[in-house]
Amino acid sequence: HWSDLAEEVARFYGYNEIPIRFTGAISTCGGLNAAQACEKRIGEVCRSLGLDEIITYSFISPKYYDKIGLPEDSDLRRSVVITNPLGEDTSVMRTTCVPSMLEVVARNYNNRNVSGRFFELGTIYLPAESADILPEERGVAVIGSYGEKEDFFAMKGIILEALDKLGVYGVEFTANKENPTFHRGRCADISIGEKKIGEIGEIAPAVLDNYGIGTRAYVATL
Repeated sequence: HWSDLAEEVARFYGYNEIPIRFTGAISTCGGLNAAQACEKRIGEVCRSLGLDEIITYSFISPKYYDKIGLPEDSDLRRSVVITNPLGEDTSVMRTTCVPSMLEVVARNYNNRNVSGRFFELGTIYLPAESADILPEERGVAVIGSYGEKEDFFAMKGIILEALDKLGVYGVEFTANKENPTFHRGRCADISIGEKKIGEIGEIAPAVLDNYGIGTRAYVATL
């Protein structure tokens, strides 16, 4: 190609011999789009509230749904299946980030860390009705905590403070006693008006046992 020949000419002539001058081309200033700016702001707010950022895989095992107590007929069990997975542990794309967060909480608890506050800006993958259509990739924020000073109201305070700093107002918490992942009576849906934007609660004892977590733990998703 002519560009290869031009490169050879420049190399033999000497790159240092080529004068430096402004080309006159119009350049553009880079920046963040609205979604990237929002994600950056969320990260800044979470870190300012004392949360440590984690990054987990989007590939999970179908058994993760059993560990968080999802019913067999739950829509969240409809996952995008990987055609050539590395193994059973990474064979589907997650539809919820809760199992990933609990894996991190369990690992820290079993490594004898007395407390922890974590957050992840992750992605869930919701399959379309047709296999010909790409799944919906939805960005989510998930927060997890455990320790002596952590409880439902501490987690609620984190959520309210974070949303306030993001300029999100009119948030309501409505009790939810039907979510099997969470303790009955200690779980709530987070909504703005008629739109549900997340959930918050104390993890159910049976789910804690599945993860080998010997203390109360709390998770919220937005």
